[in-house]
Amino acid sequence: MKFNTPATTNPIDTLRHVGKPYDRVDGPLKCTGQAPYAYEHHAAVPDAAHGVMVGATIAKGTIVSIDDAAARRAPGVLAVVTAANAGALGKGQKNTARLLAGPEVMHYHQAVALVVAETFEQARAAAHLVKVSYREAKGSFDLASVKDSATPPKGERNAPPDTRVGDFEHAFDGAPVKLDATYTTPDQAHAMMEPHATTARWGGDKLTVWTSTQMVDWCRTDLARTLNIGKDKVRVVAPYIGGGFGGKLFLRTDAVLAALGARAAGRPVKVALQRHQIFNNTTHRPKTIQRLRIGVGRDGRIQAIGHETWNGNLPGGRPEVATQQTRLLYAGAHRMTATRVAVLDLPEGNSMRAPGEAPGMMALEIAMDELAEKLGMDPVQLRILNDTKVDPEKPNRPFSERRLVECLRTGAERFGWKARNAKPAQVREGQWLIGHGVAAAFRNSPVVKSAARVRLGTDGILTVETDMTDIGTGSYTIIAQTAAEMLGLPLDRVKVKLGDSDFPVSAGSGGQFGANSATAGVYAACVKLREQIAAKMNMTEPVFADGVVRAGGVSQPLAKAAESGELVAEDVIEFGELAKKNQLSTFGAHFVEVAVDSVTGETRVRRMLAVCAAGRILNPKSARSQVIGSMTMGVGGALMEHMVVDKRLGFFANHDMATYEVPVHADIPHQDVIFLDEEDEYSSPMKAKGVGELGLCGVAAAIANAVYNATGVRVREYPVTLDKLLEKMPLPV
Repeated sequence: MKFNTPATTNPIDTLRHVGKPYDRVDGPLKCTGQAPYAYEHHAAVPDAAHGVMVGATIAKGTIVSIDDAAARRAPGVLAVVTAANAGALGKGQKNTARLLAGPEVMHYHQAVALVVAETFEQARAAAHLVKVSYREAKGSFDLASVKDSATPPKGERNAPPDTRVGDFEHAFDGAPVKLDATYTTPDQAHAMMEPHATTARWGGDKLTVWTSTQMVDWCRTDLARTLNIGKDKVRVVAPYIGGGFGGKLFLRTDAVLAALGARAAGRPVKVALQRHQIFNNTTHRPKTIQRLRIGVGRDGRIQAIGHETWNGNLPGGRPEVATQQTRLLYAGAHRMTATRVAVLDLPEGNSMRAPGEAPGMMALEIAMDELAEKLGMDPVQLRILNDTKVDPEKPNRPFSERRLVECLRTGAERFGWKARNAKPAQVREGQWLIGHGVAAAFRNSPVVKSAARVRLGTDGILTVETDMTDIGTGSYTIIAQTAAEMLGLPLDRVKVKLGDSDFPVSAGSGGQFGANSATAGVYAACVKLREQIAAKMNMTEPVFADGVVRAGGVSQPLAKAAESGELVAEDVIEFGELAKKNQLSTFGAHFVEVAVDSVTGETRVRRMLAVCAAGRILNPKSARSQVIGSMTMGVGGALMEHMVVDKRLGFFANHDMATYEVPVHADIPHQDVIFLDEEDEYSSPMKAKGVGELGLCGVAAAIANAVYNATGVRVREYPVTLDKLLEKMPLPV
């Protein structure tokens, strides 16, 4: 099915199931421990051995030798795999560094060996016996020191390294009110609950991996490429994923090592990266340095806006395009953005929840707050004043839907923004300083080709098959709701099978495109099945509802269509020119209240509100969960998350959950979420968009702005920790 014209009235619009707050259909399995994760497929692989990775202890250099003799003699050891005995290996297209080092080492804890043994304890003990000699090379580990050597990255269609409209420099220089400020965001870890884990089994020349991946087809493609085997020889199974946040978008070390270990040991092998390995072996959100220059008239209208960003990565690594939202969020005739990447010999920087917009909004939305103060204008009103209904770079290209102003106004009313004291450091409760902050929310909402297969069984059960993953987001449920809506069935008559490369290739989970694209693929397959059923029953324009099919005064049970044999339909949704002619984005507003201890500088978030405009909400309950999860992650980004680089040795020093702080229950206050009623007919047949990343974009800035309102101390370097507040805070009363 090609989606080339705006969606009109279709079967989804009946909204018997879609749009309803159903509980997660996979919830009982997860709550009772019956949902097997990558390391837990004991029934399918009862005899798996255990593999433990040996990581490089230098950040850059070459391996001179590996002495694994003692490890091979250790109790229970079945095999030791290194680049020297693994055979010829390729490199996945989506990996920056090779996943098994040798002889070159590109970053600290890059895998150099895998030890396979009967038990995990034996493998871990033997891994400590592997002796690796290196020839160390001088590395570069500090973004600020190499910033001036940064170069433009290879451009992508939607993210060119530089953009320019009008004459930014002249307009900025001539603006009556100007802001020129630099902000920094730190390296951050995904810190998902489930570690990177894989169980691998060979059957002859065919490989099956049960792995924790967000994108089944990407994993399968790059695993085949890395092992130099045909893609048809690889099956990837990922039915349940315990969180990813972008860290499991691409093939990672655990899958490659498990496959190599299973081949070397001659039996299935399971590998889970230990927590301290994940921080340096896998990907992370890279540090950014961002300079924002905004020039406005005395009325607050933006005349010139410029955003430059720098980050570091391994040679050939992707940029963190923190300028994306600045190209689209606010009006202004004269515009400029620039992205630069420097070479750093740290572990690979790559996608983390809302890549680009999340760190970009952390800077842009503080800048807007600072600008509002310079103008003596309410920060909500400044944002409303600079709204635009068209792409500011291409005024002939409208937004499909844009309700930023309504989000801001709705949020301000619900939050009680009028009661805010605009003058900083004026509101106290005992020794606590109270402040309020706001930020716009913005995240693009792309659509991606996605396929599905549906089967109507002789028992009347409808089964959906697609390689879409559920990373805790509720994919099982919204796909079941979509299929139930299309075929007029109760939800308990729909069975959903996900995360298997034997199924049609879906959009996968990532980039805020998963839910909308994957359900649209199911919609397309169901349209084909409806056509089959209509032909089978000799009906014209049938209506599917309540388990029956009706047309022309005739009613038949749906199951009757398959009484002589299962009916199967498969299709793919493909998106054409609509997404190019119209800008698909999601919008929102975040409001936050904080309390800052005037003696210690401790910041406590007291209440949070998010207002979101993100197309049709397929399941309000799971969507709300996604947004409050994003808001929680935003608290971490604002106040605590920071991977600390050891600039002598080139690794992240706080590489475990004890020293890399993330929010816990005690850190999170009351959270409220409002979804505006919206249907985006230009987005997909579902008229939906993504929402799981929108809830993060802007949260950290709203908190930082609230801290400023509470204390009068402006922090431009995240996280906003007490050491950055104490010296400048007002004295305790």
